Amino acid sequence: MDGNERLELPVADDALPFDPATTAIEDGDVFELLEPAVQEWWLEEFGEFVPENEGFFTPPQQGAIPKIHDGTNTLVCAPTGSGKTMSSFLSIINYLYERDREEPDGLENSVYCLYVSPLKSLANDIHRNLEVPLEGIEEIVAERDGEESMGEIRHAIRHGDTSSSDRQKMLEETPHILNTTPETLAILLNSPKFREKLRTVEYVIVDEIHSLAAGKRGTHLSVSLERLEAMAEGAITRIGCSATIEPLSRVAEFLVGCEANGEPRDYEIVDARFAREFDMRLECPADDLINTPREVVQERFYRMLHEHIQEHTNTLVFTNTRSGAERVLHNLREDFDAYDEDNSGCHHGSLSKEVRQDIESRLKDGDLDVVTSSTSLELGIDMPHVDLVVQVGSPKSVAALLQRIGRAGHRVGQTVTGRVIALDRDELLECAVMLKKAEDGFVDSVSIPENAQDVAAQHVYGMAIAEIRPEAELKRILRRAYPYRNYGEAEYESLMRYLTAEYAGLEEKNVYAKVWRDENDPPDGQHHHEEFPVGEPLIGKRGRLARVIYMTNIGTIPDSFACDVKTRASDEWVGQLDESYLDTLEKGDVFVLGGDHFEYRYRRGSKVYVDRTSARPTVPSWYSERLPLSYDLGCEILAFQGELLERYAAGGPPRVRAWLREFPLDDDSVRAIARLFDYQCQYAGAESVSTTDRLSIEVVRDREEYERHYYVHSAYGRKVNDGLSRLFAYRCAQEATANVRVAVADNGFVLSMPLNRKVDIEGIIADLAAEDVRDDLRASLSGTDLLQRYFRINATRALMILKRYKGYEKSAAEQQVSSEMLLGFAEDLEEFAVIEETYREILEDKLNVSEIEDIVDAIDAGELAVSRRLLDSPTPRAFGLATLSASDVVLAEDESAALQSFHEHVLEEIGEESLAGLTAGSEDE
Repeated sequence: MDGNERLELPVADDALPFDPATTAIEDGDVFELLEPAVQEWWLEEFGEFVPENEGFFTPPQQGAIPKIHDGTNTLVCAPTGSGKTMSSFLSIINYLYERDREEPDGLENSVYCLYVSPLKSLANDIHRNLEVPLEGIEEIVAERDGEESMGEIRHAIRHGDTSSSDRQKMLEETPHILNTTPETLAILLNSPKFREKLRTVEYVIVDEIHSLAAGKRGTHLSVSLERLEAMAEGAITRIGCSATIEPLSRVAEFLVGCEANGEPRDYEIVDARFAREFDMRLECPADDLINTPREVVQERFYRMLHEHIQEHTNTLVFTNTRSGAERVLHNLREDFDAYDEDNSGCHHGSLSKEVRQDIESRLKDGDLDVVTSSTSLELGIDMPHVDLVVQVGSPKSVAALLQRIGRAGHRVGQTVTGRVIALDRDELLECAVMLKKAEDGFVDSVSIPENAQDVAAQHVYGMAIAEIRPEAELKRILRRAYPYRNYGEAEYESLMRYLTAEYAGLEEKNVYAKVWRDENDPPDGQHHHEEFPVGEPLIGKRGRLARVIYMTNIGTIPDSFACDVKTRASDEWVGQLDESYLDTLEKGDVFVLGGDHFEYRYRRGSKVYVDRTSARPTVPSWYSERLPLSYDLGCEILAFQGELLERYAAGGPPRVRAWLREFPLDDDSVRAIARLFDYQCQYAGAESVSTTDRLSIEVVRDREEYERHYYVHSAYGRKVNDGLSRLFAYRCAQEATANVRVAVADNGFVLSMPLNRKVDIEGIIADLAAEDVRDDLRASLSGTDLLQRYFRINATRALMILKRYKGYEKSAAEQQVSSEMLLGFAEDLEEFAVIEETYREILEDKLNVSEIEDIVDAIDAGELAVSRRLLDSPTPRAFGLATLSASDVVLAEDESAALQSFHEHVLEEIGEESLAGLTAGSEDE
């Protein structure tokens, strides 16, 4: 559209909430791409927002609609509530109406658009959102004089809960737009009748792609999309919708897959991540979280939270655990008359589907003043009335922070308001850096699993079941998926040796061949097929029940279960532990259950055996439930600490406080952080603080417990620290010939051993070589519960263990028993795909081995110095490491007492003169 032309609108000027003659319309060219009926519906529905957007569309819509209209693969990245999903659907609805009008018989009875969502509830929400535009546009078309009504554009939802009768109806009257999940898409690709309905697909929308890319569900989906592409009649336009994520190019390549030459398919990115205004601030209930009594901190916290809720219409409160969400709601109702069951609620994954749906419905309608949640409301439903999000504690990444806070102010033009409240000093520091980096436009990078053999096993089996095909074609499809772009012949042959049961003794363990391979060369070949050339390697399914086994066992979400905990001495049942908690436990670790302390000894299937003990816990109860700190953010915290030390050296606490006031922090947070580092530096020197070029370790002799503790201040996040601690502990145990206990947190880890044993920690670290890291870590995993659990998960995903077979469903506990019987046998097999995938997943996806190799490399190159300090008591930065049971309610008093004791020792060492100076200088700005 020429800048001087007046845009012709399909409605009268006086019907609009703005004057077209005087209003600058920036995106008229985008508007003109739409059919008249679609234009009219859009104006009726969204015209009121034109003055705010300087046009008809939000920034992601302005960018995406023309690209999708042109059939360009597009990744749309924008905050929640900015209209990115509608931008995808609008172009496609517009195309379908156009196509319906142009085709003599209208649209075919088949699928044109697939919408893939990670959540069933999200698919339901989009299903409802589609009805509004489709019904609205159809009404406009029907009302127009002299114009025939267009055919109906059908849409439907299909996932695991869809009834068999509804599935049958979809075959007879097929939706043109089908909403589904990754797992159901994989089933549809192997459904003989319905897969024919997918050959007409021209568009695929992958919603919330950031939540899929980093896990095996995304890996599974990426291969499904390549299988769909291979069978479709024409090219498919892929559209990805994502909240804040980085790097966008990697996520886009994950979305679009590869050409035959291994290069990514063409794509465009619509980057509207910062299209909305954010009002974010960190708050703290006290400027001294050590000396202020716990009950005072709690009382101030709930008072702050209450005031925030009362000042807003609807407030969403995120906590880091499900129990935390319930506790916050309970205490709000106990402490204030303003909250009851009618105006407040709790939402998390452990609640029933009915309870969650009730909360979601009331939240959408604006009937709830406050809802508390853990992670279950990060994605999905629109919440138009939420105008404040409060995050309690650290969400562990900038991406998660923006995703959660983005739930507020669900319209472009509205400011997104978020408050983060920190209740301990480690999280206070973490959140301060996180909020500043969010303001600066920083986002943590996503890590995408590569060459996962268990997912490859499912898809190779699925392709062999769907039809006999050349092996070269099967490999091409697999390698066009981004996670398998570097999938080598060695990995493929290892997988095929498993799938064809080449290994001796495998079938005796009831693990049977799933596919056959043949060179199609009669008379020697077993499987000759005339439609293929002689000598063409082919692949096909084995077994009469292959299709049933595949359909009832595919997917990547692992089953989990609670383990019964029993004492070794009397076989007494003392409670249950979620099995993911066992990932953290080594023999000798102490944990709290039902208020008592237990020492972990061993596990057999679904039973855990322990001894009662009076020793202090080494693993906190929240460990398995909280998300780990992102590695990128951990590196930013180290950089922050380096900058803070420079300012401290230049002007002491006043200079530090002045600098911190440039951050989005309240005054209590500023003073608490400044005080923390002032005490740290006075007590142990600046060298005791880790930075990007220094790894600080403090050695503390605990004569009461008769232990030596090595506090390693590696603020790289729990995943890296889990791997790094295992590596250090493995080497320390070899040198000290003693059991080394490990406790891991996001800001570091602790190695503990008997006081009569000591190791040269600096020498051990200096002797590490990056090329040995992977082998050493692999050796350290042998015999661990972590290895047993992940082997079970991978063996089940690879269909080595069948969850469902001939009507019987094997529970997760039963799967674990089966896997323990298979593990020893499988470990003895050469290059066995399921074992190799188990180690790959643990090392690469769970323990971040690549980042650990980089850290060891930096130490070897002299780029990362190791600083060791011998102390009588932990430094302030190590208080959290020294009291890792901080979140156990039953230990709250013990933990407070321990912190107070550490704190008093630090103050004694600093001396009264320094403290007097500190107090005098606290109000000097």
